[in-house]
Amino acid sequence: MQGSLGSIIWTICYLTVLIGLSAYGIHRYVIIYLFLKNRKRAVAPAGHFEQLPKVTMQLPIFNEVYVVERLLKSVSEIDYPRELLQIQVLDDSTDDTRELTASCVENLQNRGFNVELIHRVDRIGFKAGALETGLVSAESDFVCILDADFVPQPDLLLKTIHFFTDPNVGMIQTRWGHLNRGYSLLTRVQAMFLDGHLLLEQTARSRSGRFFNFNGTAGLWRRSCIDEAGGWQHDTLTEDLDLSYRAQLAGWKFIFLSEVITPAELPVDMNGFKSQQHRWTKGSVQTCKKLLPTIWRSHLPLTIKVEATAHLTSNFAYLLLACLCVLLHPSSGGPQAGWVRMLLVDVPIFMTASVSVAVFYICAQRELNPRTWMKEILLLPCLLALGVGLSLNNARAVLEAVFNHKSDFARTPKYGIERKSQPWRSCKYMPLKSLLPIAEMAFALYFSYFVWFAIQHGQFISVPFLAMFQLGFLYVSLSSLGQWFPKIGRASCRERV
Repeated sequence: MQGSLGSIIWTICYLTVLIGLSAYGIHRYVIIYLFLKNRKRAVAPAGHFEQLPKVTMQLPIFNEVYVVERLLKSVSEIDYPRELLQIQVLDDSTDDTRELTASCVENLQNRGFNVELIHRVDRIGFKAGALETGLVSAESDFVCILDADFVPQPDLLLKTIHFFTDPNVGMIQTRWGHLNRGYSLLTRVQAMFLDGHLLLEQTARSRSGRFFNFNGTAGLWRRSCIDEAGGWQHDTLTEDLDLSYRAQLAGWKFIFLSEVITPAELPVDMNGFKSQQHRWTKGSVQTCKKLLPTIWRSHLPLTIKVEATAHLTSNFAYLLLACLCVLLHPSSGGPQAGWVRMLLVDVPIFMTASVSVAVFYICAQRELNPRTWMKEILLLPCLLALGVGLSLNNARAVLEAVFNHKSDFARTPKYGIERKSQPWRSCKYMPLKSLLPIAEMAFALYFSYFVWFAIQHGQFISVPFLAMFQLGFLYVSLSSLGQWFPKIGRASCRERV
């Protein structure tokens, strides 16, 4: 009786998780459809300014000793009338970045640039607080925001500013490029992750009239849009997503320019990447809790409400994936082998989850790299495995947001890495260690047993699926644990500054 009850409970839990993952997989297909339908829709400014407007460049910085010089150099090379450009260096640093930034700012001032250095000692609101502080002394109606690891192209402003001739446009987002895409397997897979979001999702949402979000950097805002939407707020870890939805709820129009690329540096260390993913995931769920009721109470069309719900809740898929890892057990109740299991378990999860992910990223790479996309797609198994390996890290972020666990804004360490030969393991700013890699290793060992069990019992259809879980957790765990130990004989990053 107890065995039968356990089997029923397991089946109910499993099917619930499966249905949830399938729903997000179907949504991914919808995004692909919207992208393919709208990708060739022309995006052009309503007109051109006869007299270019003044623009304020906001550069939020916190302990960025390896990249701040590169940032300020690239900003100084932007092709825009110098008298119409104000540069705000919002430096909250607590280390020797302060001296380096002050020296760079002084140099730019001596060259005739309008540069303002703002240093806060309290860091209230973190990045959102810094941006809000900068607006107090901003001299223009348009604000361009660039994080420290970005390197804007000289024509960034000239390619974007004219879209503001439409008075309803409140924000313009450019697409991120990748300075160090080929540095390692991790950076190549990260680039594929971001390409999917920044090309397919942003294009599909923006050109179909759905809500989409400012990505926190590499974009321009109309000052009145920020003010009317309630300004920068710091009750979530994703102040960009929060403000984006509040602004669009207020009626402002957003534009995504997929053809305008602003390059940035990808995290080269696993723990830094996990920290970034944790912040993005937790912040999105916080924003979901904050704004989703308002969205459903609004008079927006149902299609926008449904898409906004799918967007803001999308990271719950990591929690479902973590639950799936626990529920998958060879001795659990429910269907085990044969056609019943294949039809009820393997085929549905394969078609709605794994296949949808594969089609999503194949579509993105084929659009971006028509000649070499098949070479990039060879990394697809690594992308799927990394997504699985991140499930515990991101599921923890979801739970922290759901249960209102407070945490600081943890910046992602960047080391000025652009070439394969550049070292980073002896750099400062290494992420804090945690016990999570131990749990990830436990799951890797668990799925190793699961793979062996499936082979022993002739469940060969399940082996590739289970091996993806095994290798994903193993890679993430070993990469994280590897940073616990200092590397001997490596050059110091500090020597390059």
